[in-house]
Amino acid sequence: MTLQLTRQTKETHIDITLSQSTEESKIQTGIGFLDHMLTLFSFHSGLHLVIHVKGDTWVDDHHTTEDIGIVLGQLLLQLTQEQPYYSRYGQQYLPMDETLARAVVDISGRPYLYFNAQFSKEKVGQFDTELVEEFFRALVINARLTVHIDLLHQGNTHHEIEAIFKAFARALKQAMMPTQDTRIPSSKGVIEL
Repeated sequence: MTLQLTRQTKETHIDITLSQSTEESKIQTGIGFLDHMLTLFSFHSGLHLVIHVKGDTWVDDHHTTEDIGIVLGQLLLQLTQEQPYYSRYGQQYLPMDETLARAVVDISGRPYLYFNAQFSKEKVGQFDTELVEEFFRALVINARLTVHIDLLHQGNTHHEIEAIFKAFARALKQAMMPTQDTRIPSSKGVIEL
């Protein structure tokens, strides 16, 4: 299954294609560090991404980062709507050398992000570390997920963020795992996505 969305505003033009494939992703956001994190997300989630972005990065990276989160979240919502039988819950502890991150995902239909990460520095290269939370907030709200992210051990700031992206990707992959159970994964009998 291949899903595609385009979002165009006065600040960004974003085109993302998402599929469940082992092909190597092609990601060009105009923000090198974000390209790297999204490539890691793609690899560890098992989701193939083709991302092309033209954003107002001469202002800063905020609009581009947040809008990618919005579109990626909308695509993840479509993907979960197409697959009615999935595990629903996923969790992952992820060490990245001296750092440790934890991500817990519930495909709940109730968007909520708990983000507990104090980064060692305010920037990685030119990338503002506060944008990590903005990215995940946009993704979680639009994907209608409940997500808890904790940075448990600090260290190198690049490693801190990398551990978060990898932990989230692996927790999401676990939550989206198809099941043989043909019941909706809720005692209510419904998850409104």
